[in-house]
Amino acid sequence: MEYNIGIEMRDEYKSMEVAKGAMQLVRDIMLTKPGETVVVNVDTATDMRVAEAVINAAYVIGASPVLIKHPMQKEPFTQPSAPVAAAVAVADVWIEFAYSCIMHSDCFREAMAHGTRYTCLCGMDVEMMVNTLANLDVDLVIEFGEYLCEVLRNTDEVIVRTENGTDLKAYNRGRFIKHAGQKALIPGNSTMLSGQVSWCPVEETIEGTLVFDGALFPPAEIGLLREKVVLTMKEGRAVAIEGGQQAQIFRNWMASWNDPNMYRLAHYSLGFNPGVKKPTGRIVEDERVFGGIEFGFGTQVSTLRGAGWNAAAHTDGTVLRPTLIFDGKMFEENGIYRDAKAREYCKKLGVAGY
Repeated sequence: MEYNIGIEMRDEYKSMEVAKGAMQLVRDIMLTKPGETVVVNVDTATDMRVAEAVINAAYVIGASPVLIKHPMQKEPFTQPSAPVAAAVAVADVWIEFAYSCIMHSDCFREAMAHGTRYTCLCGMDVEMMVNTLANLDVDLVIEFGEYLCEVLRNTDEVIVRTENGTDLKAYNRGRFIKHAGQKALIPGNSTMLSGQVSWCPVEETIEGTLVFDGALFPPAEIGLLREKVVLTMKEGRAVAIEGGQQAQIFRNWMASWNDPNMYRLAHYSLGFNPGVKKPTGRIVEDERVFGGIEFGFGTQVSTLRGAGWNAAAHTDGTVLRPTLIFDGKMFEENGIYRDAKAREYCKKLGVAGY
C-alpha cells in the first residue's frame, strides 16, 4: 500500500488502530494490573504517538503510568542517567520505546532482580504497532512459537544455510529454548515482541560462516544492510568480519569496545511475526521477519540459560530466507517452512504463500 506524502505523519493517522495495539500490549501481553506502576521510557527518536497511547491505556485499566523522556544515547545498551536508571529499576512494568535502548545495562539487571516485567520495543512507530500488535492474533502466534520451541527442544544438530553464503553448524545438547515472545507471566523477565523464540547452542560447537543480509544494529550507522557482512565463526566466536563499507563500520564498532566478549555469539532467534514481511531498519521488527533468523553478539542474558556473560554492549544481525536443517531433516528452505505442522500454522495465520 502506498500513502500520500505526509499523511502518515499526522497525529490522527491510524489512531484507533494504535489505541487497540496499545491496549493489547499493556493489558493482554504485559498483563498490567490496577495499581501497578508502568514506566515508559522514550528518547528523542521515539514516535510519541505510540508512547502516549500506551500510558493512556495503562491509566484506563487503573495502573499508575510514568512517562520518561530523555536524550537519545550515543550507544544503545549502555547505562542511562541516574534518574532514568532509578525509575526503571523499581517499576512493576517497564515498556521501552527508546530507539537507543538501555536493555542489558546495569539498571536493566537491577530491574530484573527487582522483579520488573520488561519489554524492549525500541524504534516502534505507528506502522510497527499496527502491523505487529493491533492486527495480530497474539494467542495463535504464541501457539506457533510453542511448537517451534518443542521442535528445537528435540533437536541436537542445527545447520543454517543461505544462498548468500551462510553455512553454520552447532549442537544444542539439550539447551534451554526461550519463547521470548510470550506474555509477561514471569516477574524479573524480559518479554519481547510476539514472534520470536531464542536459544544458544553450546557455544563451543558453533562453527562456520554467518552472513548478515537483512539488518544489523547497532551501530546506528548501519540498520538496513545494503551489502553482506560476513563473519567467520570459530568455537562460538567471530574471528573475522569481512565485506564492504558496512562491514568495515561494524568491524570498527566491535573493536571500539576493546572487549573480547563482544565477539561471542550470544543467541539464535527464529522470527515469525506475520506482520513483518521485510526489514525496515527497526531492529526489534527486523528480528521478527517471518521465516527469518537473527543472531546476537555481546552480552548473553542469564534467562537464556547458556554459558552466560556480560559484555560492553550487544548487537543483533538478521539473516533472510534461511534454510534450517534440524538433525538432518529440512525444516525450512529458503525462508519457506517445509515442516507440515509449521505450514498449517502459517495457513491459520494467513501468511501469503501457504
